[in-house]
Amino acid sequence: MQYLLLIYRNENYMTEMNAADRQKLAGEYGAYTQSIIQSGHFKAGDGLQPTTTATTVRVRDGKTMTTDGPFAETREQLGGYYLVEAKDLDDAVALASRIPEAKRGSIEVRPVMIYK
Repeated sequence: MQYLLLIYRNENYMTEMNAADRQKLAGEYGAYTQSIIQSGHFKAGDGLQPTTTATTVRVRDGKTMTTDGPFAETREQLGGYYLVEAKDLDDAVALASRIPEAKRGSIEVRPVMIYK
């Protein structure tokens, strides 16, 4: 079964990090990504640009409206994702718990709907 592991973090934390800490975190993500590629769990994954680059789209009464930024103000923002193949929720949770951001932010684990 496929699961989406949504990575939430406080964007301010990232901008306040010094270069050495950012490089260390990038290394942790690289190692994690390689480990799930080698284990066969990895399907896809990417980081996202900051919420300042986001656009929210709504259609009301046939009219498309756009708003700069994310839909809601929150303490943590969606920073990236992994799409993984896991045998069950426990397996997906185990994968999510190893994502470096789990130590500071949170990881939402969601089963993917497969349409046939």
